[in-house]
Amino acid sequence: MNQAMVDVLPPGRVSAVSVVHELLPVPWSRRVQGTAIDKRPVTRPVEIGPLGLAGDTQIDRKYHGGQGKAVYAYADEDADWWGAELGREITPGLFGENLRLSGIDVTGAQIGERWAIGPQVVVEVTMPRTPCRTFAERMQERSWVRRFTQVNRPGAYLKVLQSGQVSAGDEVRVTFRPGHGVTVGDFLPGTDAATMRRLIDAFAALGLELDPDIRHIAEKAIRRG
Repeated sequence: MNQAMVDVLPPGRVSAVSVVHELLPVPWSRRVQGTAIDKRPVTRPVEIGPLGLAGDTQIDRKYHGGQGKAVYAYADEDADWWGAELGREITPGLFGENLRLSGIDVTGAQIGERWAIGPQVVVEVTMPRTPCRTFAERMQERSWVRRFTQVNRPGAYLKVLQSGQVSAGDEVRVTFRPGHGVTVGDFLPGTDAATMRRLIDAFAALGLELDPDIRHIAEKAIRRG
């Protein structure tokens, strides 16, 4: 997709900004002492920096944090789908997301795609969210990890390229797409060597840095052939 095509995409909106409400215990883990999955919306503007939102926290940076997973975004449209499927409201923050977005195709976002949020913030799509036991315990739905994986509406982790404040109601604009066509939705169902090679080659050709976690997944798929 060229820049002219990106420029005509309709903007989306931030529906809600959520930060950690309460740290919860994880009695099934000896490695991690708690989880910050309990996110709830706030009405004030929130500062976003390289490690996420002010007032939030990242306890387990090996799997759920660091600069490549600074912010987790989920689409209203996907939350509405799950609400109908589960017969319950998927309130902002229930999935542990920081940003609930409307009008942005999160699952269809290309790896390396960039969004401008409000007047200051710029983020880059790095990878999909992989469901875990902590998520399953929070949802209390039968076979949740398997169901979430199969449905493939994972939401996206974001890297913060330009810090600033975000608020509910801010406009979200796609400002750059790398054009390789490899999307957030291409990972949970399983990766194939050709697609992952295309992703690595595209980043190299553009002179961009592929997040180490996604590079590891891509290279593993390529080795499998």
